Formats: sequence, C-alpha cells, structure tokens
Amino acid sequence: MKLNMLKKQVIGVALGLSLLVGIGMSSSNSVAQAQWQNRDWQREQEIRRQREWEREQQRRQREYDRRNRRNGRYDNGRYDDGYGNYGGSFQLRQTALNAGYNEGIKEGRKDRNNRERFEYRDEEDFRNANTDYSSRLGSRELYAQYFRQGFVNGYTDGYRGY
Repeated sequence: MKLNMLKKQVIGVALGLSLLVGIGMSSSNSVAQAQWQNRDWQREQEIRRQREWEREQQRRQREYDRRNRRNGRYDNGRYDDGYGNYGGSFQLRQTALNAGYNEGIKEGRKDRNNRERFEYRDEEDFRNANTDYSSRLGSRELYAQYFRQGFVNGYTDGYRGY
C-alpha cells in the first residue's frame, strides 16, 4: 500500500513538473512566434536602436560643444565672441568689428538721447561700412560684413544705455 501511494505521488509530481515545463515552453514559444509574426516588430526595434544611437551622438556633441565653449574656443581656433566667421585675416575681422562697434555705440546713444526710434539701418555709417578700412586689410565687402555686425551690436548697446 505504501508502495502504491509512493508511485502515485511520484507520478503526480512528474506530471505536475511536465505540465509546468510544457506551459512555460509554450508561452515563451508563443511570444517568439507573435514577435516574428508581427512584421513591424523588427522594424520598430531597428528604429528604437537608431534613435538611441542618435540621442547618444547628440549628447556627445553637446558635451563637446560645452567643453569648447568653456575653453572659449570653436573648432576653427578663433575665440567665441558671438560674431560670425566669414573668413579673412584676423586683423581685417578685428578692425572691422571694433570700428563698427565704436560707430554703432555713438549712433545708438545719439538716437536714444534724441528720443528717436531704434533703427540702425538708416545710419550712414551702417550703409557705407567703410570707417577705418584700408586696402591692406583685404576685401572691402568682407570688411563691410564684419563692420555691420559690430555696428548692430554697438548700436544696440548704445541705444540701451550701456
């Protein structure tokens, strides 16, 4: 009798284990089948990996830019002074920016003191953009671009009272 009871218990445990293993395998198999049956699943996974890669690249670029800004340099080796880089020599760029800023601040202060509206484009110096220009510096057009950038910043500071 004890032997029969033991056999029944062993068979019951074996059946129970086989049933659990069978259910586990069939459920994992059905998940795998569902994934492969879903044609978009692989594409979605690829898109997700691509987005993660792009986010990582953007994070690295932001870190690189932050490090360079802290050091006060851009990739081209010039200092980050907020002005564009259109080429030309350092002397042309600095001369034009300084001359433009100085003329702009004078005109901005004058317009503020005369209670005129904020408008730098009507100023003769802005239109001509040739104060302190010398042919030794290089291109007149390039000089004018830098001069006008400096003029706008100087005019804005002068008009605001800086």
